Parts: sequence; structure tokens; C-alpha cells
Amino acid sequence: QVPLVESGGDSVQPGGSLRLSCRYSEYTSRLACMGWFRQAPGKEREGVATIRPSIMSKYYSDAVKGRFTISEDSARTTLYLQMNSLKPEDAAMYYCAAVSDGSRCRAMMPRDVTFWGQGTQVTVPS
Repeated sequence: QVPLVESGGDSVQPGGSLRLSCRYSEYTSRLACMGWFRQAPGKEREGVATIRPSIMSKYYSDAVKGRFTISEDSARTTLYLQMNSLKPEDAAMYYCAAVSDGSRCRAMMPRDVTFWGQGTQVTVPS
């Protein structure tokens, strides 16, 4: 069973909105935090948003704060990333991630990730 499966990537005009989804198993939902990373061509993978359900905390990168919202369904089987006011610089492959170490949730780095999704492409033409 694949731990994380993303969907929702698409091409959207600047200023538009998109919602990404990530489905995961019950086992994965028990990990400390879930989050989203993105990687544009030629750039490093960067953290976008994280949710730590045990303390009901959410964290966002400065680049997306105020525009993106991370959430989880009540059954804790699906993670969402609502993206509003999209910009060309938001274009990237977006990855869902799960981290087992709760101390890493606030500043989640790629090396902290236990499980990765396969990625979903977001395109925002300039």
C-alpha cells in the first residue's frame, strides 16, 4: 500500500486557486505531522506548510503565508492544501509528506520526512 497519494495538480492562471489532496493510510495518520513540500525545476525541495494535529498547530513558509491553507479531514485520512492568489513562482511539483518526529514539524526539512507522496504538478503560467 502506497503511504501517500496526491491529487489535484493542474494549470491555473495567476491569481487563481487550486486545492491539492493527499490520501494516506491509518498508519501514516499516526505519525506526528503531515505537510507539503514543493520543488521547481533547478531548485531545492522546500517546505510549504505543515500540520501537527496533536497540538492543533499549523506552520507556513513565508512565501505562502496568507495565501495557502493546510487542513486535514476529521477522519484523518486526507490532507489538503488550499492555494489562493497563485503566482507564477508557485509553479512546482508539490509533494505530500509525513514526519514521525514531532520536534521537526515547525521547520520540516526533506531529511526529516518518513514517507513521501509521488507528487502532483502545479503550473502557473507567467
